[in-house]
Amino acid sequence: MESKILTTKTGSRAIGSELPETMRAWVLGGPEELTLIDKPMPTPGRAEVLVRIDAVAICATDLEILSYGTPALIEGGAPFNKNFTPGHEYMGTVAALGPGVDEFEVGDRVTVEIHAGCGQCKRCRMGMYTSCHNYGLNYGDRDKGHRANGFTTDGGFAEYAVNNINTMIRVPDAMSDEEATLVVTAGTSMYGLTELGGLVAGESVVVIGPGPIGLLAVAVAKALGASPVILVGTRESRNEIGRQLGADHVIDARSEDVVARVKELTGKGADYVVDCAGVETTVNQAVHMTNRGGRICLAAFPKSAVSFDLGALAVNNIYLYGIRGEGKSATHRAMAFMEAGRFDASLVHTHTFALEDLPTALKYARERIDDAIKVVVSNQPGITGGAKEK
Repeated sequence: MESKILTTKTGSRAIGSELPETMRAWVLGGPEELTLIDKPMPTPGRAEVLVRIDAVAICATDLEILSYGTPALIEGGAPFNKNFTPGHEYMGTVAALGPGVDEFEVGDRVTVEIHAGCGQCKRCRMGMYTSCHNYGLNYGDRDKGHRANGFTTDGGFAEYAVNNINTMIRVPDAMSDEEATLVVTAGTSMYGLTELGGLVAGESVVVIGPGPIGLLAVAVAKALGASPVILVGTRESRNEIGRQLGADHVIDARSEDVVARVKELTGKGADYVVDCAGVETTVNQAVHMTNRGGRICLAAFPKSAVSFDLGALAVNNIYLYGIRGEGKSATHRAMAFMEAGRFDASLVHTHTFALEDLPTALKYARERIDDAIKVVVSNQPGITGGAKEK
Protein backbone atom coordinates (compact mmCIF):
# COMPACT_ATOMS: atom_id res chain seq x y z
CA MET A 1 0.00 0.00 0.00
CA GLU A 2 1.15 3.52 -0.63
CA SER A 3 1.61 5.65 2.45
CA LYS A 4 0.08 9.07 2.87
CA ILE A 5 3.05 11.44 2.76
CA LEU A 6 2.59 14.94 4.10
CA THR A 7 5.09 17.75 3.86
CA THR A 8 6.54 19.64 6.79
CA LYS A 9 9.97 20.44 8.15
CA THR A 10 11.39 19.60 11.56
CA GLY A 11 14.99 20.41 12.35
CA SER A 12 17.57 19.82 9.64
CA ARG A 13 16.53 16.35 8.49
CA ALA A 14 13.90 15.12 6.08
CA ILE A 15 10.20 14.84 6.85
CA GLY A 16 7.27 14.14 4.52
CA SER A 17 7.76 14.44 0.76
CA GLU A 18 11.45 15.16 1.30
CA LEU A 19 12.01 11.57 2.46
CA PRO A 20 14.93 9.82 0.78
CA GLU A 21 14.60 6.40 -0.85
CA THR A 22 17.17 4.84 1.45
CA MET A 23 18.27 5.24 5.05
CA ARG A 24 21.27 4.38 7.18
CA ALA A 25 20.73 1.35 9.40
CA TRP A 26 22.84 -1.05 11.39
CA VAL A 27 22.21 -4.69 10.51
CA LEU A 28 23.18 -7.82 12.42
CA GLY A 29 25.34 -10.40 10.65
CA GLY A 30 26.70 -13.12 12.89
CA PRO A 31 26.95 -12.74 16.68
CA GLU A 32 28.43 -9.34 17.57
CA GLU A 33 28.71 -8.41 13.87
CA LEU A 34 27.03 -5.07 13.16
CA THR A 35 27.41 -3.24 9.86
CA LEU A 36 26.14 0.23 8.95
CA ILE A 37 24.52 0.03 5.51
CA ASP A 38 21.94 1.76 3.33
CA LYS A 39 18.55 0.06 3.51
CA PRO A 40 15.38 0.86 1.56
CA MET A 41 13.10 3.30 3.32
CA PRO A 42 10.28 1.30 4.99
CA THR A 43 6.69 2.12 4.06
CA PRO A 44 3.94 2.26 6.69
CA GLY A 45 0.82 0.17 6.12
CA ARG A 46 -2.66 0.52 7.54
CA ALA A 47 -2.64 1.62 11.20
CA GLU A 48 1.09 2.37 10.93
CA VAL A 49 3.30 5.43 10.70
CA LEU A 50 6.87 6.02 9.65
CA VAL A 51 8.95 7.37 12.54
CA ARG A 52 12.14 9.34 11.94
CA ILE A 53 14.25 8.09 14.82
CA ASP A 54 15.80 10.93 16.80
CA ALA A 55 17.24 8.93 19.71
CA VAL A 56 17.44 5.31 20.83
CA ALA A 57 18.59 3.97 24.20
CA ILE A 58 20.60 0.79 24.59
CA CYS A 59 18.98 -1.93 26.69
CA ALA A 60 20.70 -4.92 28.27
CA THR A 61 18.43 -7.09 26.12
CA ASP A 62 19.98 -5.51 23.01
CA LEU A 63 23.34 -6.81 24.21
CA GLU A 64 21.83 -10.29 24.69
CA ILE A 65 20.41 -10.25 21.16
CA LEU A 66 23.75 -9.24 19.64
CA SER A 67 25.56 -12.05 21.46
CA TYR A 68 23.05 -14.90 21.62
CA GLY A 69 20.15 -13.99 19.33
CA THR A 70 17.44 -14.59 21.93
CA PRO A 71 14.91 -13.29 22.70
CA ALA A 72 14.79 -11.93 19.14
CA LEU A 73 13.04 -14.21 16.67
CA ILE A 74 13.13 -13.43 12.95
CA GLU A 75 11.30 -15.61 10.41
CA GLY A 76 10.89 -18.28 13.06
CA GLY A 77 14.56 -18.48 14.02
CA ALA A 78 17.66 -16.69 15.23
CA PRO A 79 18.10 -13.10 13.98
CA PHE A 80 21.60 -13.60 12.55
CA ASN A 81 22.37 -12.86 8.89
CA LYS A 82 18.79 -11.84 8.06
CA ASN A 83 19.30 -8.13 7.35
CA PHE A 84 17.78 -7.45 10.78
CA THR A 85 18.12 -4.09 12.54
CA PRO A 86 18.00 -4.35 16.36
CA GLY A 87 17.23 -1.61 18.92
CA HIS A 88 13.88 -1.04 20.60
CA GLU A 89 13.94 1.87 23.08
CA TYR A 90 13.55 4.77 20.67
CA MET A 91 11.68 7.99 20.12
CA GLY A 92 11.39 10.28 17.13
CA THR A 93 9.21 12.35 14.83
CA VAL A 94 6.30 11.16 12.70
CA ALA A 95 7.54 11.35 9.10
CA ALA A 96 4.70 9.70 7.14
CA LEU A 97 1.24 8.24 7.74
CA GLY A 98 -0.10 4.91 6.55
CA PRO A 99 -3.54 4.63 4.89
CA GLY A 100 -6.39 5.77 7.11
CA VAL A 101 -4.21 7.06 9.95
CA ASP A 102 -5.53 10.27 11.51
CA GLU A 103 -4.54 9.67 15.14
CA PHE A 104 -1.18 11.36 14.54
CA GLU A 105 0.17 14.09 12.30
CA VAL A 106 3.45 14.42 10.49
CA GLY A 107 5.80 16.34 12.75
CA ASP A 108 4.46 14.90 16.04
CA ARG A 109 7.19 13.91 18.49
CA VAL A 110 6.52 10.40 19.77
CA THR A 111 8.08 7.70 21.87
CA VAL A 112 7.25 4.06 21.33
CA GLU A 113 6.69 0.83 23.17
CA ILE A 114 8.00 -2.38 21.70
CA HIS A 115 5.10 -4.77 21.34
CA ALA A 116 2.06 -4.44 19.11
CA GLY A 117 1.21 -8.15 19.07
CA CYS A 118 -0.84 -9.83 16.35
CA GLY A 119 -4.18 -8.57 17.70
CA GLN A 120 -5.94 -11.87 17.02
CA CYS A 121 -4.59 -14.53 19.38
CA LYS A 122 -6.07 -15.33 22.81
CA ARG A 123 -3.50 -13.28 24.73
CA CYS A 124 -3.74 -10.22 22.49
CA ARG A 125 -7.53 -10.29 22.78
CA MET A 126 -7.05 -10.22 26.57
CA GLY A 127 -4.80 -7.17 26.24
CA MET A 128 -1.66 -9.21 27.01
CA TYR A 129 0.09 -8.40 23.75
CA THR A 130 3.55 -8.83 25.26
CA SER A 131 2.59 -12.51 25.63
CA CYS A 132 1.33 -12.80 22.03
CA HIS A 133 1.04 -16.44 20.98
CA ASN A 134 2.24 -15.48 17.50
CA TYR A 135 5.49 -13.90 18.70
CA GLY A 136 8.00 -14.06 15.87
CA LEU A 137 5.59 -15.43 13.28
CA ASN A 138 5.91 -12.52 10.87
CA TYR A 139 7.50 -11.89 7.51
CA GLY A 140 7.99 -15.65 7.13
CA ASP A 141 5.95 -18.66 6.12
CA ARG A 142 3.26 -17.73 8.64
CA ASP A 143 2.59 -13.98 8.48
CA LYS A 144 0.48 -13.40 11.59
CA GLY A 145 1.01 -9.66 11.66
CA HIS A 146 2.94 -9.76 14.91
CA ARG A 147 5.25 -6.80 15.51
CA ALA A 148 7.80 -6.29 18.28
CA ASN A 149 10.26 -3.77 16.94
CA GLY A 150 13.88 -4.70 17.58
CA PHE A 151 12.84 -8.27 18.44
CA THR A 152 10.75 -9.72 15.60
CA THR A 153 10.78 -6.77 13.20
CA ASP A 154 13.34 -4.08 12.39
CA GLY A 155 14.11 -1.76 15.26
CA GLY A 156 15.68 1.55 16.12
CA PHE A 157 19.40 1.41 15.32
CA ALA A 158 18.52 3.20 12.11
CA GLU A 159 17.26 6.52 10.77
CA TYR A 160 13.62 5.42 10.33
CA ALA A 161 11.26 2.68 11.53
CA VAL A 162 7.62 1.73 11.05
CA ASN A 163 5.39 1.58 14.13
CA ASN A 164 1.81 0.56 14.77
CA ILE A 165 -0.21 3.53 16.07
CA ASN A 166 -1.08 1.55 19.23
CA THR A 167 2.59 1.60 20.28
CA MET A 168 3.09 5.37 20.19
CA ILE A 169 2.84 8.08 22.84
CA ARG A 170 3.20 11.81 22.20
CA VAL A 171 6.24 13.46 23.76
CA PRO A 172 5.77 16.80 25.57
CA ASP A 173 7.64 19.74 24.04
CA ALA A 174 9.64 20.28 27.22
CA MET A 175 10.92 16.70 27.39
CA SER A 176 14.33 15.96 25.89
CA ASP A 177 14.87 13.23 23.30
CA GLU A 178 17.05 11.31 25.74
CA GLU A 179 14.45 11.32 28.51
CA ALA A 180 11.74 10.25 26.06
CA THR A 181 13.70 7.08 25.24
CA LEU A 182 13.35 6.05 28.89
CA VAL A 183 9.55 5.79 28.82
CA VAL A 184 9.80 2.11 27.81
CA THR A 185 12.03 1.36 30.80
CA ALA A 186 9.74 3.18 33.20
CA GLY A 187 6.74 1.51 31.56
CA THR A 188 8.25 -1.92 32.17
CA SER A 189 8.55 -1.14 35.87
CA MET A 190 5.00 0.26 35.90
CA TYR A 191 3.64 -2.89 34.22
CA GLY A 192 5.33 -5.17 36.74
CA LEU A 193 4.13 -3.26 39.78
CA THR A 194 0.59 -2.33 38.74
CA GLU A 195 -1.00 -4.52 36.03
CA LEU A 196 0.79 -7.72 37.02
CA GLY A 197 1.51 -6.97 40.67
CA GLY A 198 -1.53 -4.95 41.74
CA LEU A 199 0.52 -2.66 43.98
CA VAL A 200 -1.54 -0.76 46.55
CA ALA A 201 -0.29 2.51 48.07
CA GLY A 202 1.26 2.01 51.47
CA GLU A 203 2.67 -1.45 50.74
CA SER A 204 6.41 -2.06 50.97
CA VAL A 205 8.58 -2.63 47.90
CA VAL A 206 12.13 -3.94 47.66
CA VAL A 207 14.07 -3.56 44.41
CA ILE A 208 17.16 -5.75 43.99
CA GLY A 209 19.65 -4.42 41.44
CA PRO A 210 20.12 -0.72 40.55
CA GLY A 211 20.22 -1.09 36.79
CA PRO A 212 17.94 1.06 34.60
CA ILE A 213 14.79 -1.00 35.25
CA GLY A 214 15.61 -1.31 38.94
CA LEU A 215 16.26 2.38 39.42
CA LEU A 216 13.07 3.34 37.61
CA ALA A 217 11.17 0.66 39.56
CA VAL A 218 12.22 2.59 42.66
CA ALA A 219 10.93 5.80 41.10
CA VAL A 220 7.64 4.27 39.95
CA ALA A 221 7.02 2.51 43.28
CA LYS A 222 7.59 5.74 45.19
CA ALA A 223 5.36 7.69 42.82
CA LEU A 224 2.61 5.08 43.28
CA GLY A 225 2.72 5.53 47.05
CA ALA A 226 4.69 2.45 48.13
CA SER A 227 6.15 2.71 51.63
CA PRO A 228 8.87 2.03 52.39
CA VAL A 229 10.77 1.67 49.12
CA ILE A 230 14.04 -0.21 49.62
CA LEU A 231 16.86 -0.56 47.09
CA VAL A 232 19.48 -3.31 47.27
CA GLY A 233 22.69 -2.65 45.35
CA THR A 234 26.47 -2.82 45.42
CA ARG A 235 27.54 0.28 43.49
CA GLU A 236 27.39 3.40 45.62
CA SER A 237 27.07 5.73 42.62
CA ARG A 238 23.94 3.89 41.51
CA ASN A 239 22.63 3.58 45.05
CA GLU A 240 22.84 7.37 45.29
CA ILE A 241 20.74 7.75 42.15
CA GLY A 242 18.25 5.39 43.79
CA ARG A 243 18.05 7.74 46.75
CA GLN A 244 17.41 10.67 44.43
CA LEU A 245 14.62 8.69 42.75
CA GLY A 246 12.87 8.05 46.04
CA ALA A 247 14.39 5.07 47.86
CA ASP A 248 13.65 5.40 51.58
CA HIS A 249 16.42 2.95 52.43
CA VAL A 250 19.42 1.58 50.55
CA ILE A 251 21.05 -1.71 51.48
CA ASP A 252 24.62 -2.41 50.39
CA ALA A 253 24.61 -6.12 49.61
CA ARG A 254 28.39 -6.28 50.05
CA SER A 255 28.34 -5.40 53.72
CA GLU A 256 24.88 -6.22 55.08
CA ASP A 257 22.67 -9.27 55.56
CA VAL A 258 20.08 -8.26 52.98
CA VAL A 259 17.22 -10.48 54.19
CA ALA A 260 17.69 -9.59 57.85
CA ARG A 261 17.87 -5.88 57.06
CA VAL A 262 14.68 -5.97 54.97
CA LYS A 263 12.81 -7.72 57.77
CA GLU A 264 14.15 -5.19 60.23
CA LEU A 265 12.85 -2.32 58.07
CA THR A 266 9.47 -3.89 57.20
CA GLY A 267 8.60 -6.01 60.23
CA LYS A 268 7.38 -9.24 58.64
CA GLY A 269 9.08 -8.85 55.27
CA ALA A 270 8.33 -7.00 52.07
CA ASP A 271 4.96 -6.97 50.31
CA TYR A 272 6.64 -6.79 46.90
CA VAL A 273 10.12 -7.70 45.74
CA VAL A 274 11.31 -6.82 42.23
CA ASP A 275 14.41 -8.83 41.33
CA CYS A 276 16.33 -7.04 38.58
CA ALA A 277 19.51 -9.10 39.01
CA GLY A 278 18.24 -12.57 38.12
CA VAL A 279 20.90 -14.72 39.75
CA GLU A 280 20.50 -17.60 42.18
CA THR A 281 21.52 -15.55 45.20
CA THR A 282 19.06 -12.73 44.57
CA VAL A 283 16.16 -15.05 43.68
CA ASN A 284 16.58 -16.82 47.02
CA GLN A 285 16.97 -13.51 48.84
CA ALA A 286 13.69 -12.44 47.27
CA VAL A 287 11.92 -15.61 48.47
CA HIS A 288 13.16 -15.21 52.03
CA MET A 289 12.54 -11.46 52.37
CA THR A 290 8.94 -11.54 51.08
CA ASN A 291 6.19 -11.73 53.68
CA ARG A 292 3.36 -14.25 53.62
CA GLY A 293 1.01 -13.59 50.75
CA GLY A 294 3.50 -11.21 49.14
CA ARG A 295 4.63 -11.02 45.53
CA ILE A 296 7.91 -11.45 43.70
CA CYS A 297 8.42 -9.98 40.24
CA LEU A 298 11.26 -11.49 38.21
CA ALA A 299 12.40 -8.68 35.93
CA ALA A 300 15.69 -10.16 34.72
CA PHE A 301 16.55 -12.93 32.27
CA PRO A 302 18.93 -15.41 33.96
CA LYS A 303 21.47 -16.91 31.56
CA SER A 304 21.06 -20.36 33.13
CA ALA A 305 18.67 -22.28 35.38
CA VAL A 306 18.68 -21.31 39.06
CA SER A 307 17.74 -23.30 42.17
CA PHE A 308 15.54 -21.61 44.73
CA ASP A 309 13.60 -22.45 47.88
CA LEU A 310 10.32 -23.56 46.36
CA GLY A 311 9.13 -24.91 49.70
CA ALA A 312 9.34 -21.49 51.35
CA LEU A 313 7.50 -20.01 48.37
CA ALA A 314 4.67 -22.54 48.66
CA VAL A 315 4.23 -22.67 52.43
CA ASN A 316 4.13 -18.88 52.67
CA ASN A 317 1.66 -18.46 49.82
CA ILE A 318 4.03 -16.17 47.92
CA TYR A 319 3.12 -15.25 44.35
CA LEU A 320 5.91 -15.44 41.78
CA TYR A 321 5.54 -13.89 38.33
CA GLY A 322 7.74 -12.96 35.43
CA ILE A 323 7.54 -9.80 33.38
CA ARG A 324 8.08 -9.31 29.69
CA GLY A 325 8.09 -5.80 28.28
CA GLU A 326 5.72 -2.98 29.08
CA GLY A 327 2.21 -4.26 28.31
CA LYS A 328 -1.32 -2.97 28.80
CA SER A 329 -0.30 0.56 27.81
CA ALA A 330 1.81 1.00 30.95
CA THR A 331 4.05 3.28 28.89
CA HIS A 332 1.22 5.82 28.69
CA ARG A 333 0.97 5.95 32.47
CA ALA A 334 4.74 6.15 32.79
CA MET A 335 4.76 9.11 30.41
CA ALA A 336 2.02 10.81 32.45
CA PHE A 337 4.12 10.46 35.60
CA MET A 338 7.25 11.72 33.87
CA GLU A 339 5.46 14.67 32.27
CA ALA A 340 4.02 15.62 35.65
CA GLY A 341 7.48 15.55 37.21
CA ARG A 342 6.67 12.72 39.63
CA PHE A 343 10.22 11.45 39.07
CA ASP A 344 13.24 12.43 36.98
CA ALA A 345 13.98 9.48 34.69
CA SER A 346 16.84 11.40 33.08
CA LEU A 347 18.95 10.63 36.17
CA VAL A 348 19.69 7.18 34.71
CA HIS A 349 20.86 8.61 31.36
CA THR A 350 24.64 8.92 31.46
CA HIS A 351 26.06 8.96 27.91
CA THR A 352 25.09 9.94 24.36
CA PHE A 353 26.75 8.91 21.09
CA ALA A 354 26.02 9.47 17.41
CA LEU A 355 24.41 6.75 15.29
CA GLU A 356 27.65 6.02 13.45
CA ASP A 357 29.34 5.46 16.83
CA LEU A 358 26.94 2.67 17.87
CA PRO A 359 29.76 0.12 18.42
CA THR A 360 31.39 2.48 20.92
CA ALA A 361 28.05 3.13 22.62
CA LEU A 362 27.47 -0.62 22.95
CA LYS A 363 30.93 -1.07 24.44
CA TYR A 364 30.20 1.60 27.05
CA ALA A 365 26.89 -0.04 27.93
CA ARG A 366 28.29 -3.58 28.08
CA GLU A 367 31.46 -2.80 30.04
CA ARG A 368 29.88 0.00 32.13
CA ILE A 369 32.71 2.29 31.11
CA ASP A 370 32.73 5.57 33.02
CA ASP A 371 29.95 4.09 35.19
CA ALA A 372 27.56 4.07 32.24
CA ILE A 373 23.94 3.25 33.06
CA LYS A 374 21.67 4.26 30.20
CA VAL A 375 23.54 4.99 26.97
CA VAL A 376 21.63 6.81 24.22
CA VAL A 377 22.40 6.91 20.50
CA SER A 378 21.26 10.12 18.82
CA ASN A 379 20.42 10.85 15.21
CA GLN A 380 20.54 14.58 15.81
CA PRO A 381 23.36 16.45 14.04
CA GLY A 382 26.42 17.62 15.95
CA ILE A 383 26.61 14.79 18.52
CA THR A 384 30.24 14.25 19.49
CA GLY A 385 29.69 11.41 21.97
CA GLY A 386 30.51 10.79 25.61
CA ALA A 387 29.16 11.44 29.08
CA LYS A 388 26.30 13.90 29.43
CA GLU A 389 26.99 17.21 31.09
CA LYS A 390 26.27 17.23 34.80
